Formats: sequence, C-alpha cells, structure tokens
Amino acid sequence: MVTLVSFDIDGTLEVGDPPGIVSIALVRTAKRLGYVVGSCSDRPISHQTSLWERLRIAVDFTVLKHELATVKARFAAAAYYHIGDTDVDDFYATGAGFRFLKADALGRRLWPVELFAEPPGRARP
Repeated sequence: MVTLVSFDIDGTLEVGDPPGIVSIALVRTAKRLGYVVGSCSDRPISHQTSLWERLRIAVDFTVLKHELATVKARFAAAAYYHIGDTDVDDFYATGAGFRFLKADALGRRLWPVELFAEPPGRARP
C-alpha cells in the first residue's frame, strides 16, 4: 500500500508566499517513490492547479484545507501525512486522521526521515 502526502503551499513550500522550507525536490522525490502527492491549501483550486502545472508535477489531488477528509476517503494508503506550517494545518490534518508534520527548522530535521521510511509491512523491491 502507498503513502499519501499532502502539502500546504504558503509558508510551507519553497515556492509559497511566503516561501517555506519544503523544497520542490522533496515533492519530486515523493512522486518518484510512488507516493500519492497533492496539495491542501487555502489557495483556490485554480491557483494550486496552475502552480503544479508550472512546476511540471502531476499531482494526485488539489483541495481546500478543510477537505482533507475527502482526500482520505478517496485514496487508500498505509499512511497519511500533511505537511504544513500553522496550527490551522494541524487542526484540519489531525481532524481528518492525517499525521501532521510541521514545516519548520526543528521539524525539518525529523520528518524527511519519517516521510521516506518504508511503511510497516511494506518490503523493499
């Protein structure tokens, strides 16, 4: 089973406004590893879609922040993560059953390892 990762944009991704600490290279790595990847932001869906198109990353979903539960219902995954920078991100992520990973200097040292570890029960090919 796959891992699903949802990214907030502003204050989280390096291309956000304000820029965050999460690099686009990390998003590309998640896609390359076969993760289900998308964005969950306060930004309109049209903005999110055009951002991913400009970056040439084919994401699996774009939703408004309060719709994380619909993402979980749509995709079966071994683990669900939302990476964001605010208490609002934490509120909606944990409320929808996601593990919240804070995009800050302290969290950066911890979550990349957790994010790219194999989920329990999944053997490497």
